[in-house]
Amino acid sequence: DIAGFAALMPYWDEGNPRTFQFQSLYLFVTVVFFTLFFAERTIERTELCLKAYTFGAVLSAMLGIMSYFDIGGIGTLWSRDQGRTAGTFDDPNLFGSYLTLSAVYLLQILLLGTTKRVVLTTVSYLLLIVAIFLSYSRGSWGALIGASLIMGLTGYLTAGSRGTRRRIALMSAIAVGIGVVAVFALLARPETRSFFLERATIAKDYDEGVTGRFGNQIRSIPMLLDRPEGFGPLRFRDFFHLEPHNSYIGAFANDGWIGGFSWIIIVVSSWFVGFRLMLVRSPYQRLAQIFFPTLLAWLLQGFQIDIDHWRQLFLCFGAVWGIEAARLRWIEQQRHEEHITTMQIKDETCPAGHMH
Repeated sequence: DIAGFAALMPYWDEGNPRTFQFQSLYLFVTVVFFTLFFAERTIERTELCLKAYTFGAVLSAMLGIMSYFDIGGIGTLWSRDQGRTAGTFDDPNLFGSYLTLSAVYLLQILLLGTTKRVVLTTVSYLLLIVAIFLSYSRGSWGALIGASLIMGLTGYLTAGSRGTRRRIALMSAIAVGIGVVAVFALLARPETRSFFLERATIAKDYDEGVTGRFGNQIRSIPMLLDRPEGFGPLRFRDFFHLEPHNSYIGAFANDGWIGGFSWIIIVVSSWFVGFRLMLVRSPYQRLAQIFFPTLLAWLLQGFQIDIDHWRQLFLCFGAVWGIEAARLRWIEQQRHEEHITTMQIKDETCPAGHMH
């Protein structure tokens, strides 16, 4: 963030870039807070966070669905963005991705059978799926599918028994079936079906061409290579009249080379830590299999959309690193206990005349 403020200096008098950079500072502070928060009493606090987050996500999903179908006149409160629902958010892409963490969480407790309210959990999960679909965000669709697959696969591979693996396989098939039925029910409406076919393409008109999203990104790379300080916060739009729609290019554009490479280091190190958390057995493994697949999916979304000011992204960063801190402390405790046990055994087996 220091690099970002350095890049901001020539444009300090401009309100939007200055506000943007202070928002970035706030978000970086939240990462530190969440890391410290989740590092202690980890299971209790992460589960509390997931439940509270999911309550808000399900409520937002309900409002988004009611807005889309204009149930009870609520569509006048939260208008649709060109046929897409955004719930209580301004952006359908942000709305759809925001719901991903809760969808992965609810799916995991359904797969593992750790919920006592199966019906309520299933209905809540279905609401999230429907709301994400109605956001018509291609990135959110991909994030949901990718994060769910990673969570299910790592859960299956690290399951402690054949019974658990069978349950995960069976419940995964049921969850897929529920999702497919819900989507086909929505596609029965001609309006929904036509808009889905319009959105379900890899690239839209505004993505292609020299002045399209991808064209701007390619044209910006040689310019950034000549500017170690970048363009300055929020100044990519001054050159290309659009946002970068790529958080990796955006990091170099907003914060210069130092900020861009720092962002890449943070992402790569988080990937390394996250995969290890998911695959190495510890008391926090199942929690990591919720947070990290979602974080990974969002970071991949960063190649096609600006995610650098998503608050939920920094929540997941903090959760992953907080869980890693708790895991390292747990390992040290295990080693300490093993050392004490070994010393006790030696004392018991050592002849009395040779005891120190």
